[in-house]
Amino acid sequence: MNKAQLIDSIQKNLGEGATRKCAAAALDAVLSSITTAVKTEKVQIIGFGTFETKSRPARTGHNPKTGATMQIPASKTVAFKASSALKK
Repeated sequence: MNKAQLIDSIQKNLGEGATRKCAAAALDAVLSSITTAVKTEKVQIIGFGTFETKSRPARTGHNPKTGATMQIPASKTVAFKASSALKK
């Protein structure tokens, strides 16, 4: 499912009075709130899952084309852990 299909689904769930623009605004508001919050804290949505920022340490890697050793810098990434209700 892509973003356009998700907006259509939200519009359908909101009922006949909801417009596509309203559904898109609702989705954008939720995604924006999660994006902003996950930068500083863990975001837990009961029945769906948890978004959390994790740190990756610096490490040594290899260039697959040349085989040369290279240093990969430390970075941060977002991890998602699905809730048990979502796994069923």
